Amino acid sequence: MTGAYLPGDSTAVLRDVPVPEPGHGEVLLRMKASTICGSDIRCIYHEHVGKGPEGYQNVIAGHEPCGRIVKTGPGCRRFGEGDRVIVYHISGCGLCNDCRRGYMISCTSEKYRRAYGWQRDGGMADYLLAEEKDLLHLPGELTYADGAQVACGFGTVYEGLEKIGVSGDHAVLISGLGPVGLATAALCRKLGAQMIIGIEALETRRNLARVLGLCDEVLAAGPENVSAVRKLTGGRGVERAVDCSANDAARTTAIRATRKWGRIVFLGEGGRVEFNPSPDIIHDQKVIYGSWVTSTWLMEELVERLVRWNLHPADLVTHRFPLERAGEAYALMASGNCGKVAVCFDEEALSGR
Repeated sequence: MTGAYLPGDSTAVLRDVPVPEPGHGEVLLRMKASTICGSDIRCIYHEHVGKGPEGYQNVIAGHEPCGRIVKTGPGCRRFGEGDRVIVYHISGCGLCNDCRRGYMISCTSEKYRRAYGWQRDGGMADYLLAEEKDLLHLPGELTYADGAQVACGFGTVYEGLEKIGVSGDHAVLISGLGPVGLATAALCRKLGAQMIIGIEALETRRNLARVLGLCDEVLAAGPENVSAVRKLTGGRGVERAVDCSANDAARTTAIRATRKWGRIVFLGEGGRVEFNPSPDIIHDQKVIYGSWVTSTWLMEELVERLVRWNLHPADLVTHRFPLERAGEAYALMASGNCGKVAVCFDEEALSGR
């Protein structure tokens, strides 16, 4: 089979490798869709800067895979040949406290924690070897391109929104309208947010947010953002803010544009932030949350909600590529002039959604 690797010099390299054989508790997936995450660009594509959980170990890339089981190893208990499945993108030990809670992202085992596309082969290949415990059922109402975005993209957002709570009582600010920010807006809309305000530096992404109808107001990133948000909210600021940008100034804006007693969650990875604790947080009784990916049980809840809400993550996919053009896919994602970028196989490559 063919697999795509990221040598760390802003290219993707295709190599021929053997099709793996599933062992005990493992399954072989025929890949259908594998989407590209901003973390791939930040830590692997340009330069191998990640350490620990983000350390890339020269494996097949892609940690947002979705596919169909074509073969099972001995000991599988739930899934079988022909099942459509989503892959939780970190395979944990299964026994530490975090894994038992479903948060394999935070697995404490240095020996057994291995993320797909980082420390073990990922989804940018014709086939993927996965552990059954890392799989979730993909309902027939969702496409494979929908399912590929559940774990790292929409799941990450859903976790963060559950922490701060979003309802019809709230105006929400989203800083950064890349794929994660767009997913945030889509979920906030379904959760009933009263007003959704987006801030984004790139015109392409501002236009996409408008075309998709995900935000009530879309602002170009700039020094007047705090006053603009307050003006849109009667001078008080938003009740909830979500930073998806990892940009220093945008994070500060998210904090200062949030009203008294408001809640802020940081989802964007990397970067820094500078604020004044007393006037920006303490005196206004605000709370800042950090949120990293999600759990398997909350992912299953999200999948159920996506079907109930008729919400399709694939609507955020602006470009689809075959595996042989993976280099173009990564280059486009690195440019930022896109929504979500997907590498698709078989019938998913022809999907119009």
